[in-house]
Amino acid sequence: MVPILLALLLALVLFGAGFAVKVLWWIALVVLAVWLLGFLFRGTSAAGGRSRWYRW
Repeated sequence: MVPILLALLLALVLFGAGFAVKVLWWIALVVLAVWLLGFLFRGTSAAGGRSRWYRW
């Protein structure tokens, strides 16, 4: 009985980890898309020079 419970617990943990990794991949793709849009559509500064859209 214990090996069956351990196998089920392992399957549940692996399913949960797989789901979390999939969600993290979607979040990473959204962040990448926002970064690329900000990079492509950044504005120019009032002095006429090219400004950075990020702060660092």
